[in-house]
Amino acid sequence: MKKVLVTCPPMLGMIEEFYAPAKELGVELVAAKTTQILSEGELIAQLPSYDGWIIGDDPATEKVFRAAKSGQLKAAVKWGIGVDNVDFVACKELGIPITNTPNMFGGEVADLAIGFMLGLARETFYIDREIRSNFAWPKPPGMSVAGKTVGVVGFGDIGLNTVKRLSGFDVNVVVYDPGVEGNQGFDFVTRKVFPEGLEELDFLIFTCALNKHNFHMLNAETIAKLKEGCKVVNVARGPLIDEPALIAALQSGHVSAAALDVFEEEPLPKASPLRDMPQCIFGTHNGSNTKEGVRRATSDAISKIARFLNDN
Repeated sequence: MKKVLVTCPPMLGMIEEFYAPAKELGVELVAAKTTQILSEGELIAQLPSYDGWIIGDDPATEKVFRAAKSGQLKAAVKWGIGVDNVDFVACKELGIPITNTPNMFGGEVADLAIGFMLGLARETFYIDREIRSNFAWPKPPGMSVAGKTVGVVGFGDIGLNTVKRLSGFDVNVVVYDPGVEGNQGFDFVTRKVFPEGLEELDFLIFTCALNKHNFHMLNAETIAKLKEGCKVVNVARGPLIDEPALIAALQSGHVSAAALDVFEEEPLPKASPLRDMPQCIFGTHNGSNTKEGVRRATSDAISKIARFLNDN
């Protein structure tokens, strides 16, 4: 039986469901003790004892893979879509087969993006907090969504599913993605090159992968181009946004509100000024975490890690 360390929180939350199917494929799953990620040091200490690794958002660096390879590690699978935390070049050099589980959560993450957008528009989360915490009965004037302009950064699986959902809201959509051509059949979609047209947007939604070209793409300079009062949603990766610049824009009111499922540092530090901003909605990097989505991705990850290990 091949031992596989699991460090992905959504999979860990349902891991008992997957022990038996994994064993049928010759894999023993071992649950790591973590709420978000293991540190590089923790991974270096633990991974050499395992044949495989199902990776979450942990620092899967060259240093980690070299230490793991010096022990028993033979293969790895990145659970989920994003791979910006994984050094694939190091894996290739070390002869460690690795892949991810793409196109698994486009609908789930898009659902969250739309939920966040509506929550910001109508301040539903703020109202709920005020009723619960302060025994208040607030009635803030919301924003009608129809007729507004929504920018979507990324037109891959998540972005495409987000645009599909936006098709029922009578909005104009501007899509930014240099890697995808055309409007995918949506006549209400306009294509632009970021940061063109930011001054038109009522909402800006990030759904793209993180890479070296788009790190801090929303920064002080690009925020200044945004329409006064624009609302920002990020269900992709925290470092797409320069957090101090966003905080300054929220404090000034240039950005009126933000919904963030991801942050530059996770969990969100206790001292972060974002915690003091009632106009914001926060998540726990949990956009893909539905039971149905976790089952799909986990089944794929187990199948792939088993295939890698059985081929060794």
